[in-house]
Amino acid sequence: MLARIHSFVLIGIDAILCEVEVDVSRQGLERTTMVGLPQAAVKESIERVKRAIVNSGYPFPAHNLLINLAPADVKKEGPSLDLPIAIGLLRGTGSIATDQHKRLLIAGELALDGRVRKIKGALPLALLAREKKFDGVILPEENAREAAVVEGIRVYPVANIAQAVSFLNEQLPLEAYELDGQVYEASKLAAAMDFADVRGQETVKRAITIAAAGAHNILMVGPPGTGKSMLAQRIPNILPLLSRTESLETTRIYSALGLLPEGIALMDQRPVRTPHHSATAQALIGGGTIPRPGEVSLAHNGILFLDELPEFSRYVLEMLRQPLEGGEVTISRVHGSIRFPARFMLVAAMNPSASGYASKEPGKRDKYLQKLSGPLLDRIDIHVEVPAVPYRELTGRRQGTDSSTMRGQVEKARKIQQQRFSDQTTNAAMDSRQLKKHCELSDSCLLLMKQAMEELGLSARAYDKVRRVARTIADLEGVEQIQEPHLAEAVQYRLLDRRF
Repeated sequence: MLARIHSFVLIGIDAILCEVEVDVSRQGLERTTMVGLPQAAVKESIERVKRAIVNSGYPFPAHNLLINLAPADVKKEGPSLDLPIAIGLLRGTGSIATDQHKRLLIAGELALDGRVRKIKGALPLALLAREKKFDGVILPEENAREAAVVEGIRVYPVANIAQAVSFLNEQLPLEAYELDGQVYEASKLAAAMDFADVRGQETVKRAITIAAAGAHNILMVGPPGTGKSMLAQRIPNILPLLSRTESLETTRIYSALGLLPEGIALMDQRPVRTPHHSATAQALIGGGTIPRPGEVSLAHNGILFLDELPEFSRYVLEMLRQPLEGGEVTISRVHGSIRFPARFMLVAAMNPSASGYASKEPGKRDKYLQKLSGPLLDRIDIHVEVPAVPYRELTGRRQGTDSSTMRGQVEKARKIQQQRFSDQTTNAAMDSRQLKKHCELSDSCLLLMKQAMEELGLSARAYDKVRRVARTIADLEGVEQIQEPHLAEAVQYRLLDRRF
């Protein structure tokens, strides 16, 4: 008997429909064949499935078995096909007597005793089920909360094969899982850190407020011990929470990689990724035989913090150009290309020289800075110096700007941008058409910009970056038109263009 079960496979972070066809033949010797480009974990699944079926009290067919995984030209990896293969075998032998499975997507890993274990990609699975107009999904209990955030799809969690079989035979009614209303919980996992803990550095806090308000990339330059890492660690606490759309985008990436925190349905806090400077190109950008997202995609809608920026391989850093410019990464392989979202706010820190301190010899300083290419620095909107903290400020009782104040300023500016663009676009992401419309300069501002470009040697890209930052500064002040002070402050944040 031929049984056809609907499941899914992950291609990058996207789920595509996978049809599991099981043919149980009464003729020929006992033999099991699996076709459809199964990888090692999928090939091994037949032994897990066999023991799970037998240990659950169902007969395993002692016949010639053929399992086909379609589409046949897509590689299948991971153990999520265990449960649909088992359901197909049980349907083929008559242990499942209904066609309930035809309107459901099924996925799950099996233990030898028949338990159904957690899988990766439950959220993409639910999104696929909704797109393909299935009635619902059958998946492990541990994935139910994650999948239930997709509206319009019934989620049926099962603990073991017996429960799934009874449900499909209409012997055991299962209630569709419903969220308890507490969907956003990720922000509760970590205690907030306050900018008030950072002594001094008010100028840097101002630059960070501007960067957060417009989602601008920022590079902090200063000697060790000046608070660069402390400042970077506190930036997430002044950023607005993820919107519903952004949350689904980000959660989908973490779900596909199995990195979603336990018990979290949707991420509400913007992700922060801090790769070490020894990270490879594949780890940072993504790749592999079967392409997987890298750190830049895990930082989507959040922050990518690169400490000691010049210590990263120049080859790796140059790969950041595409995501910084286009907000996505394209991984090309023989069989095609996969695009991963990578729209993040880059926060980077570096020392002024290899020794860590400002060198009196310009040659040594310049040699260290040459580890960073001009095109990469051009894509960073704000360069700010982080000086050593004076003893008076270090020991003083006067509290500096705190996170609450900075967050209020950021939220005010973001609200203006939402009204201006009517979507999730920020000032940093304005295209040329939007830039022309919303960053128009007066005659006096054009004269100031001309002087800055001639004296600093700014590129055309840097010219646009300055206007975007000036637009954000104007938004922080609630001003419609960019004025000279806004533009002058934005120019001051091109530190490395002034040959620091």
